[in-house]
Amino acid sequence: MAFQIHSLGGYLHEYQKSVADPEGFWEDIASTFFWRKRWDKVLDWNFEGPDVKWFINGKLNITENIFERRLYTHGDQTAIIWEPNDPKEPSTRITYKELYEKVCNFANVLLNNGVKKGDRVAIYMPMIPEAAIAMLACARIGAVHSVVFAGFSATSLADRINDAGVNTVLTTDGAYRGAKPLSIKPIVDEALEKCSSVNKVIVFKRTSEEVQMKNGRDVWWHEETAKVSSENKAEVMDSEDMLFILYTSGSTGKPKGVVHTTGGYMVYSSYTFRNVFQYEDGDVFWCTADVGWITGHSYIVYGPLLSGATVVMFEGIPTYPDAGRFWQVIDKHKVNQFYTAPTAIRSLQAFGNDFITPYDLSSLKLLGSVGEPINEEAWRWYHTFIGKGRVPIVDTWWQTETGGILISPIAGVTPTKPAFATLPLPGVQPIIVDAEGKELKGNGVEGNLCIKFPWPSMLRTTYGDHERCRQTYFSTYKNLYFTGDGVKRDEDGYYRILGRVDDVINVSGHRLGTAEIENAINEHTLVIESAVVGYPHDIKGQGIYAYVICEDLAKNQRTEKVLVNEIIETVSKIIGPIAKPDKIMLVSGLPKTRSGKIMRRILRKIAEGDGSNLGDTTTLLNPEIVDEIKVKAGL
Repeated sequence: MAFQIHSLGGYLHEYQKSVADPEGFWEDIASTFFWRKRWDKVLDWNFEGPDVKWFINGKLNITENIFERRLYTHGDQTAIIWEPNDPKEPSTRITYKELYEKVCNFANVLLNNGVKKGDRVAIYMPMIPEAAIAMLACARIGAVHSVVFAGFSATSLADRINDAGVNTVLTTDGAYRGAKPLSIKPIVDEALEKCSSVNKVIVFKRTSEEVQMKNGRDVWWHEETAKVSSENKAEVMDSEDMLFILYTSGSTGKPKGVVHTTGGYMVYSSYTFRNVFQYEDGDVFWCTADVGWITGHSYIVYGPLLSGATVVMFEGIPTYPDAGRFWQVIDKHKVNQFYTAPTAIRSLQAFGNDFITPYDLSSLKLLGSVGEPINEEAWRWYHTFIGKGRVPIVDTWWQTETGGILISPIAGVTPTKPAFATLPLPGVQPIIVDAEGKELKGNGVEGNLCIKFPWPSMLRTTYGDHERCRQTYFSTYKNLYFTGDGVKRDEDGYYRILGRVDDVINVSGHRLGTAEIENAINEHTLVIESAVVGYPHDIKGQGIYAYVICEDLAKNQRTEKVLVNEIIETVSKIIGPIAKPDKIMLVSGLPKTRSGKIMRRILRKIAEGDGSNLGDTTTLLNPEIVDEIKVKAGL
């Protein structure tokens, strides 16, 4: 394929070209796609606003670039291999022609149910092909999809629906995940009690469990698809029209809706997919992420399908029916590229190698890691036992906000180093700054990671609140996009991501705002105040440690154990099980500055088991509380 890098010299040439002439570089790549009308100007930008526009006045539809662009040559090729939760249930293969028909058919269902260009549609579904079909059908008609991970609570779903002003929800009756079926529709029903904007719910039948269907609002997917044809003409979109909103936790309690637009996201997700994973026609690519996260958007749905790839979609979990499931699926479908999270790698490593040996993993050409920095021990285990020492690992660094991978090895092309994201991809211009924003040049430096020049798939705004976008990403350092991550550039010029520097915890690759978790804990009637920090966790990367001040337990007829369980239940209900604290310490106070700010730095050190390097605590409003917490932590 044009613009696919095959050698280290090729990478260096492309990178230098992309920095010397970014607009020319991206224009050449964009020219390989189908546009209804070519752009007038490649790029217009400033990071003050921020205001970033790519391929200005270009007209296109992203689904025409998946389907019509190559239907005659790729129509009979498998687009999606769906592997269900239960290994006894047969897997399904959907060709590009079949997927095209399903997408057009469901696009007509949306139109028939009153969805128009620009409307926001929430997708709350498990990992079934219909989730991808729903996304593509929205894109086909110009509706803006907002996928919400189907493990989030009714409250979290309602918050996202209300923030985006969603009028249509796509969901299922239930889901299969591991040993027991899950109810999905009742969560939607509970959420919609707090949402006035939704007038239509379309329900796909997955588990056939009995669910309540509200007359006039709720309709069955299969009944609606039977009413309409599979012929649909794609809506013409502007390059900068919204493609999707994806919510991510922020350092305040309210989730923020990251907005991605059509043209730039299309070009970047496809380019990075082809290059990072060195995808060749006929390969089978498997990304284990959920479509509820950005990884599922960019590297299950859009990037691979824009590249004419065959992708695996997996409904289940890595440990069901046993810890060999991933390896069984790789063997069964002869997977060539396997892309998963360090959390899953560490978890499966803990089960031992007996679960690997029954399976043939010789089809693998690449292993990938995503969601958080991978530690060296997990990297080496992954390389040795899954890659058999012969397969390159791409440790990819990127974010919901970046839309695609920014720093990563290119498989088999650029050198790898355990626990390093290594080098920026062409078109990406990273910069390391100190706390004051001064650039740290050369190698052997450590500081905060920023990007100094726009790339096509970067976020454009946070939905309905542009000022929040500016404050969060562009106000810390002048004329720079601040990633929120610390980074080290070693003596070879390789980048190693050190993790978040703000109040966001990265749990199993999922970013959760400490304020959001604290707000949920504080909903418990006996909780007076709480502070949440991240701490190193063997499996999850970071765990959630909550320090909680509560009312008198004896007076309220509670034991400490009962209260802790109630708090965990409260957080699960408000945010979802993913945000449950791993450790809760009940305390009589929290260390605060004289202005009332909680000193999370001290709490973080104690959570990490370090009671000796807490700095000067004498300036605190209540220094004695630090000693009390240390004693309780056994330090």
